[in-house]
Amino acid sequence: MKKCRACGEGVLESARKNHRYTESGLSNVVLQDVEVRSCPLCGDQQVVLPRVTELHRAMALAVVRTNARLSGEEVRFLRKYMGFSGTDFAARMGVDPSTVSRWENSHEPIGSLADRLVRLMVVRDRPVDEYPIDQLVNIVDKEKHALIGLRADRQGWHESPVAA
Repeated sequence: MKKCRACGEGVLESARKNHRYTESGLSNVVLQDVEVRSCPLCGDQQVVLPRVTELHRAMALAVVRTNARLSGEEVRFLRKYMGFSGTDFAARMGVDPSTVSRWENSHEPIGSLADRLVRLMVVRDRPVDEYPIDQLVNIVDKEKHALIGLRADRQGWHESPVAA
């Protein structure tokens, strides 16, 4: 029996649900069929995330596979995923830190060459067989980003279509 961390009184009830993973900094990620523990007394909810490092790798790869130019929140997520401060990331990218700030706050779109460099940095972190390098030529400017569904199984986190 697990007690609620918020109120300390309720006994948590467990259910499997889809969870919009906005805590990651990305507004378009849905974790499918994950355990969610709820307190019947105060309503607090706790999402159980197995293998978070692996989850974030799957998310980063899903983001770099998209055809749309990276959004500000995606640039921020990928920078943090790679472990860079804003200043270190700017130095690695060959730009001023204020440029990175403008990208991340969506005050200025990331340029196509910088976008490709970020994607290559993420992919290079660990070799990935299924990412075709020629896909980079298909990056287009788009306002709306599609939902990215992720589901865990015994082999790890994988992309999964999200039902509309």
